[in-house]
Amino acid sequence: MAECVKNRFVHYEVVVNRKSSCLARLSTHVYRHMFAAAGSAAQVCQTPALPCNLVYMPELPDIAAYISALEPRIVGQTLEHVRLASPFLLRTVQPPLAGAEGRTVRELRRIGKRIAIGVGDDLWLVLHLMIAGRLHWRPANAKLAGRQNLAAFDFPKGSLVLTEAGSKKRASLHVVNGVENLDAFNAGGIDVFTADLDSFRTALTSENHTLKRALTDPRLLSGIGNAYSDEILHAAQLSPLTQTQKLTPDQWERLFSAARSTLQLWIDRLQPAPGSDFPEKVTAFRKDMAAHGRYGEPCPRCGEKILRIRYADKETNYCARCQTGGKVLADRSLSRLLGSDWPRTLDELEALKRK
Repeated sequence: MAECVKNRFVHYEVVVNRKSSCLARLSTHVYRHMFAAAGSAAQVCQTPALPCNLVYMPELPDIAAYISALEPRIVGQTLEHVRLASPFLLRTVQPPLAGAEGRTVRELRRIGKRIAIGVGDDLWLVLHLMIAGRLHWRPANAKLAGRQNLAAFDFPKGSLVLTEAGSKKRASLHVVNGVENLDAFNAGGIDVFTADLDSFRTALTSENHTLKRALTDPRLLSGIGNAYSDEILHAAQLSPLTQTQKLTPDQWERLFSAARSTLQLWIDRLQPAPGSDFPEKVTAFRKDMAAHGRYGEPCPRCGEKILRIRYADKETNYCARCQTGGKVLADRSLSRLLGSDWPRTLDELEALKRK
């Protein structure tokens, strides 16, 4: 039985032998879908059997950029009003949100991927943007029109507006009293900039996981997610699937150095210049990244095409030549579909390409 599936991204044939019920032939159209340039990373994959919406959550460098832009605008200013367009945004009842109105902003803090706004009397507003939440600086008392607008924090010189794209409203606002309650939002991950190599290694080997999972676990490291973990692993030339407890001392030094240098590089790049506009395009995907979001594009180090592993609504990007010794990592869905036809090495990829 042969089934031909067509859409804008893929055209392939699946030929199944009735006797063995196994995959008998894979057309080169599948190869083109799997490994050719994917175009814009913001596109939505339309493969019927393997749907995925690529999403990007702001991470440490992006949150740092927001805080740097907010500090000269709101620190020392009075929070006049807080307007909620969606009641589902606020996740706490006590202390009341209205209690923050009329108070002066004292400081801003980053807690993982959250932004904490501290006002008078040790009251804190804790914002978590999640995947699709974004902040915007608008003229004072800006209208909250449209379903994407969730809240406005009104100051004398402008309004900080929170928006969230999509139908799934995951962004949250908590109001807490005191630093001790603020600390409850800290998942426990260490800050790579205050840690040393030993504490970094101890944190990541507390459980035996893949490097990708360990780097993105907020209980282990603070503020690192899907995007910057790809960049860190590419810089360290390590496979995302390497187990933490199998790293050599040299690999630990490379990983620690790459984590600090990669994050610092993007913090510096994203820092707004004094007097510049508020950052409106904060995202964990950047065109100048080495691996993340660059599926099918050449690796800036060796020129080989960047590959990917897809799972749920995320994907891991890596360079097989630089990071895995030429081994093509199994994509959970496609490798099951293709079975023994799944290419294991770059040489097998090239052989498939020539068919």
